[in-house]
Amino acid sequence: MKINVLFASCILALTSFSAAAQQQRQQILSLQIIDTVAVPVLPETPTFYNHNYVFKARLDSIQKMVPLSYNEHVQKYIDIYSGRKDMMGKMLGLSEYYFPVFEKALKYYNIPEEIKYLPVIESSMNAHAVSRVGATGLWQFMFATAKDYGLNMDNFVDERKDPIQASYAAAAYFKDAYQELGDWLLAIAAYNCGMGNVKRAIIKADSHDFWEIRPYLPQETRNYVPAFIAALYVMKCSGQHQIKSQPTTFVKNTDTIQVSRFVSLPQLATALSIEADALCSLNPAYKKKIVNGTEEEPKRIIIPKVNMAQFAQIYEVLNNTELDVNPKVFLASNDDRRLKKKIVAKPVAAISYHKVTPGQTLSAIADKYQVEVQDLKVWNGLKSSSIVPGQKLKIHNPESSKRKQYAIKG
Repeated sequence: MKINVLFASCILALTSFSAAAQQQRQQILSLQIIDTVAVPVLPETPTFYNHNYVFKARLDSIQKMVPLSYNEHVQKYIDIYSGRKDMMGKMLGLSEYYFPVFEKALKYYNIPEEIKYLPVIESSMNAHAVSRVGATGLWQFMFATAKDYGLNMDNFVDERKDPIQASYAAAAYFKDAYQELGDWLLAIAAYNCGMGNVKRAIIKADSHDFWEIRPYLPQETRNYVPAFIAALYVMKCSGQHQIKSQPTTFVKNTDTIQVSRFVSLPQLATALSIEADALCSLNPAYKKKIVNGTEEEPKRIIIPKVNMAQFAQIYEVLNNTELDVNPKVFLASNDDRRLKKKIVAKPVAAISYHKVTPGQTLSAIADKYQVEVQDLKVWNGLKSSSIVPGQKLKIHNPESSKRKQYAIKG
């Protein structure tokens, strides 16, 4: 059956990188590119009493290339995700559609299959997810990183939302990160906080073991890797936690077509006898619900498998329908919300004081003021990390000799 478009059961939409873009990869690896939207922040647990050897044995049994450590940090997230049965049931349902897409991209770059679980904690596998700082899509790419890994953002499309394109870009990032760090847990950490933060933590800890450098990483990243391991475990061992896969609205049997003209997704949905939202959910990258294909740059549409009865209507939409739309493409500007916050200059005191609140730890206070725990101990004559509510701690500011700019993160 031919309708002047190319049908295929599957397309590997490989990102084409120019030599210049490849050279820029290493620069972008040092940036904080991903802002997770689904990982709850938990306090540190000083002592671990509930070691569960059953969970450890299960993690050992499903481990492949990525180390699946078991400790108190992983256990806390196992408790959370195994308790969120409705959410994880939805993730299992969505995985039936998305995981084959992720797996093909990861396999192409020889990345461990286990990395396919990252979008569970990144975006709850929502292609339209946008974080507070502008990270977008299933893999939560920031604008600059997406551009450097070949993704296109303009007035018609945002390929960060394209499951295929974004998956290949994420796999390419992991290839670069692993070549730099030589460890998959460190590569996962870098995906969250950037290569620069991971390298600095390695130097401070004098170690390449994630669990040893963990105290020197940003708080979100300390939680990010344990959350990834826990989410992978809960999805792989869902039956042991009474979690059942929930059906999704995604059509599983699909075809891929390439079009070289503008096509309205709602009009095509009518021809396919499906809801417009259902077709748009298969093609989430198109901002205006219009596929702007051209002869020079055909565009992909994912559609449910068709039958002969729909042939005439589909042909009409794909070949003979004219749309009243301006075809001019405008490249999108950087949508990093952190760049839109005003930078306010303010004087910084040489010494300030912090009053300890209930539940605060020395580590949390050090993070707040961007200093080291050991410095806090020295400045305040502390022999241990024990502090009590109401206690005042002296904070030395190394930037006191000049005015420092503070940018508020959205």
